Amino acid sequence: MLDILLMIVAGLLILLSLLQSGKSEGISSAFTGSGGLNLFANVKERGPEKVISNITMVVGISFFVLVILVRIF
Repeated sequence: MLDILLMIVAGLLILLSLLQSGKSEGISSAFTGSGGLNLFANVKERGPEKVISNITMVVGISFFVLVILVRIF
């Protein structure tokens, strides 16, 4: 039962991660150094982006808890 729930949560986590918009200008700017890639920049999320971000965080935490529960039981 926990294995099936873990698979569903993993799929949902992948989908939610793909739905999020990128915070930088692209992968090329990470390699070339242009664009000032700052991972700790204060980025304000509003509207649907904030909702998707919060749901992704909750699903990620539940994934972590489910992995531990599957390992214990």
